[in-house]
Amino acid sequence: MLESHASEQAAKQLNTVFDFVRWLVSQFNQSDVYFGHGTDNPWDEAYSLVYQALNLAVDPNDKIDQCQVTDDEKQRILAWAEQRINHQVPLAYLTNTAWFCGKAYYVDERVLVPRSPIGELIQNQFAGIVEQQPNRILDLCTGSGCIAIACAYAFPEADVDAVDISVDALEVCDNNIEHHAMWHNVTPIQSDVFSGVQGQKYDLIVSNPPYVDAEDMADLPSEFHHEPELGLAAGVDGLSIVNTILAEAADHLTENGVLIVEVGNSLVHMEQAYPGVEFDWIEFNNGGIGVFKFTRSQLIQYRDAFVKE
Repeated sequence: MLESHASEQAAKQLNTVFDFVRWLVSQFNQSDVYFGHGTDNPWDEAYSLVYQALNLAVDPNDKIDQCQVTDDEKQRILAWAEQRINHQVPLAYLTNTAWFCGKAYYVDERVLVPRSPIGELIQNQFAGIVEQQPNRILDLCTGSGCIAIACAYAFPEADVDAVDISVDALEVCDNNIEHHAMWHNVTPIQSDVFSGVQGQKYDLIVSNPPYVDAEDMADLPSEFHHEPELGLAAGVDGLSIVNTILAEAADHLTENGVLIVEVGNSLVHMEQAYPGVEFDWIEFNNGGIGVFKFTRSQLIQYRDAFVKE
């Protein structure tokens, strides 16, 4: 807990950018905060908060660290610190900014904070996964639209559909499409999985759907409860959306099309639910688990397992 007297003391006694970074690290270390929405340690979180409060680039800079902070800037830093520590609000929601594939996206509590390891695949243009550059891409459960827009950057000639069941999420997605000037490349569509794209076929389908099971939902740190439950929870085993994707994806892929889906920790449930299916789990250089891929032919091969009566 960040007490008011501690903030008042900081406002009086701290002067430089680094003073506030160091002080914030100390506050984080003695508080019940969780790092998992862009950073994984108190130093990176403190630097990110202070630099963004000062409207600076997020990379630490020794010269900037020694600069004086004005009274108004101090109050902004302290206000964000209070929200981050006392209410466990993810920093991305305080700044309305999150980074994905090296670019900034607008986020608020209508969408999840981007953090998918699929970003690594996009930056590598899905090397070793797709045989040729896709002409049509579908981003299922798009949320902020970051995966769809990142795919459009990676494949400028491709048409990308960004679908989500949430109208609120699509408003954020549309904002990001506008900000990145991708209105000719990315189309937001309201859709319950494939319901809004019937008859459409894609060379690549990418999805980071809700996949948190009931047990994990009950144990999530407070920060995650600021995110929309619709974007996280997926039934007792975390597979309610993924099951539909597996059953219907083949009908929406071109002949050589590929499906890529993130299920995180629910990969255990996947293998239990489909014991006869050989999942191709992708390995990442930058960390991350629970992302699998299937070709259209593989989805057809396992159709009996995926299409349940």
